[in-house]
Order: sequence, then structure tokens, then C-alpha cells
Amino acid sequence: MSHTKKVYTLSLKSYKDVYDTLYVSLCLFAKNYVHDLDLAKDLVQEVFIKVWEDKIEFKNEVAVKSYMYMAVKNKCLDLLKSKQFRSTENMSVEDMDELNKDSFYLKEVVIEEVSSRIEAAINTLPTKCAQIIRLSINGLTNPEIAQHLNISVNTVKAQKKNAYKRLRPLLKNYFALMAFVFDYTT
Repeated sequence: MSHTKKVYTLSLKSYKDVYDTLYVSLCLFAKNYVHDLDLAKDLVQEVFIKVWEDKIEFKNEVAVKSYMYMAVKNKCLDLLKSKQFRSTENMSVEDMDELNKDSFYLKEVVIEEVSSRIEAAINTLPTKCAQIIRLSINGLTNPEIAQHLNISVNTVKAQKKNAYKRLRPLLKNYFALMAFVFDYTT
């Protein structure tokens, strides 16, 4: 009795969907390793090109995201370990060991995933409400937000309360995930 192994290969449309969905998160993820956004973009592009050119096969659609994060991590680590890179950067063995840890990888993946989910949730809010939440996330106080947007502090408070009420059910699972990961990795 032979079992045929089912595989999933990306069509042009699904490849484009993966690119559109993951590109920004993967670049920010890579930047945590290489500390240079342009370099991170180059590395992510290389991974996408390799996936397309090699027609890499996946067990299913879910495996694509896992593969992409792991491939970007490995691409970053390969660069960081290269003699050419190490001769221009001041990277210690301890720094490399930290970047190689599964806990660092897991934490960075979760941060990028949760950040993109938060941004998607904020995008569901009315424009003024979303603007207030983004300013708040960027560290502005209620009076600073009110002054910046030329509205009252009470309006800022009311909009934030409304936003949190709408965001809480959309994001509750992600806060639990972050709490679990940060507790696990620290």
C-alpha cells in the first residue's frame, strides 16, 4: 500500500499573496537580526526569490509562513556569521549566541505577528479614532494628542475608550500569546 505525499506549491497568485502578507513583517523581523532595514529588505527578497525559483514544496499553506520566517532567520544568521560581515561589524560571540537562541527567534516572530495583527485591528477603527490610538502608541499623552489634533482632551479620552472597547475582542488571543511567549522566553 503506497501513500502519495501531498504537497503544496505556490501558484503565482498565492506567491503574490504570501509576499503581500508577509513582506513587511519579514523585513522588520530580519532587521532585528541585522540592524539595517535596507540589508534586511535585501535578505528577505533573496528568500522570496529562492522560494519562487526553486519551486519549494510545502506540506500545506500554514507551513509557508513558518518556512519563510525560518528561512529569513537562517539567511540573517548566515550573513552575520560570514567573515566579510564580521570583519566590518563588531559582533561578539555572545551576541551571535543570543541571536541563535530559539527564544530570541520565537519572541521576534511573535512581536512581528502581533504588531501586524494590532495594525490590522486599528485599521478597522474610524479614521480619527485610529489616529488617536496610533499617537497614543507612539507615546503621546492625552493633552498632547488633543493639541496635535486640535480637539478636546475629553474627546481624546472618549475616542480611546471606544477604540479599546472595539479592539479588545479582536486582539484578546494575541495578548495571551504574547504573555505566554514572554513568560516562556525570559
